[in-house]
Amino acid sequence: MNNLKDIAFKVRQHIIRMSTDGGCFVGASLSAADLIVYLYAEFLNINKDNLDDPNRDYLFLSKGHDVPALYGTFAEIGLMDPERLKNHLSTSDHIYWHPNTKIDGIEFHSGSLGHLPSVALGVALDIKMRGGSNKVVCILGDGELNEGSCWEAILVANAHKLDNLIFVIDRNKFQANMPTEELIPLEPLHDKFTAFGAAVKRIDGHSFEALREAFTAYPFQEGKLNVVIADTVRGKGLPSIEARADRWFCNFTHDEVESLLKELAGEEVTELTSETLVVR
Repeated sequence: MNNLKDIAFKVRQHIIRMSTDGGCFVGASLSAADLIVYLYAEFLNINKDNLDDPNRDYLFLSKGHDVPALYGTFAEIGLMDPERLKNHLSTSDHIYWHPNTKIDGIEFHSGSLGHLPSVALGVALDIKMRGGSNKVVCILGDGELNEGSCWEAILVANAHKLDNLIFVIDRNKFQANMPTEELIPLEPLHDKFTAFGAAVKRIDGHSFEALREAFTAYPFQEGKLNVVIADTVRGKGLPSIEARADRWFCNFTHDEVESLLKELAGEEVTELTSETLVVR
């Protein structure tokens, strides 16, 4: 367990370092870091040596703006050279604000929210038809659930009894720069997924114990789509920006990045108020 916490800490460091010289979606990436670390480090059969193996597992990052957390995880588990993260937003590489299939380990481009649940269920259906045992995970944002295509995918997945498919909802309670419940309320989310026929678990998305308990129960119920609602905190790990609507997309200065890294490590810092903050 300590190893997972160590990996997640390093992934958060990578995310913070990518939030300068153009910036990134730092708040949402920090909320998803623990989820992505657990899935790659412990649950999914995906590594640098089996990317061409038809029997490996699959992860689709539908909330693609969280890609700093994904690439940071790649760097820590050996799927990417950590030095390559310095190429973020450089024209010399393919590392930018959304996943790119030109990077090893990326299954599909994302960016259009609500798109990848259907892609993931297509892969899961193919696996079922071939008699395979691969696991397929799709990570969605909670605000993404405003897209009707997500609910259509749930209906289709249950119609085809795709219990090899897991939808993981990063429930950080923000959509862009507004709380979800002030824009288009989502609750009671557990009841809605259940009504659509899914087998649902709701957990603390920052607890590796809770993540392990939930995912070791996979499949949750035979013949049903698995859904994990992971309650998370936007900006997790940085008290100065946690649960703040204005800390969604940030372009920090280099000095601010160094201050945030110290804050992540538990050192006291003054709150950032720089004019360089970008809110989109």
